[in-house]
Amino acid sequence: MDGCRARRRARQAIANEQEPIVLEIIDVDFNNPEHGQQVLAMLNEYASGPMGGNTPLPEYAQRNLIPELAKRPTARALLARVDGEAAGVAIYIEGFSTFACRPLVNLHDLGVSPRFQGQGVGKQLLAALEDRARRLGCCKITLEVLEGNDVAQGLYRKLGYEGYSLDEDTGRAMFWQKKLAA
Repeated sequence: MDGCRARRRARQAIANEQEPIVLEIIDVDFNNPEHGQQVLAMLNEYASGPMGGNTPLPEYAQRNLIPELAKRPTARALLARVDGEAAGVAIYIEGFSTFACRPLVNLHDLGVSPRFQGQGVGKQLLAALEDRARRLGCCKITLEVLEGNDVAQGLYRKLGYEGYSLDEDTGRAMFWQKKLAA
């Protein structure tokens, strides 16, 4: 009986193992309709989940986002794909650090499809982003993360991201907003 149980457990372990995914990460061309559709689909999937507000992008954004990003030379994106299927997206904007007098990259959106979460997609997107930022001569990568997004915070910390302060007396930096339009 012990031999049968051992073989059954071995078969279950093999059945539960996932094939490692073959991931390609591409630089998005916002003028390429396929790229635009995949970026929009990933953002809609992210926006529809709990960390995106549980609501798809507004109709205006769905119609205009990709053409508007295409107009902005400092707006870029990375798309993670598995067999041509979108698995994750990272949209980033080049900015400038006045204190360092060097460019920086702000990671504006990072989303991984639930179908591919836990398989290293986010980690690979962040590695590719860091590579692009280094090539641009950036001094840092900035991002925002929700307090309740423990999974993302864990990944960011693991990869060396952290909150910051300029001086202990003035406290940690915070990310604030003032909405001007709906």
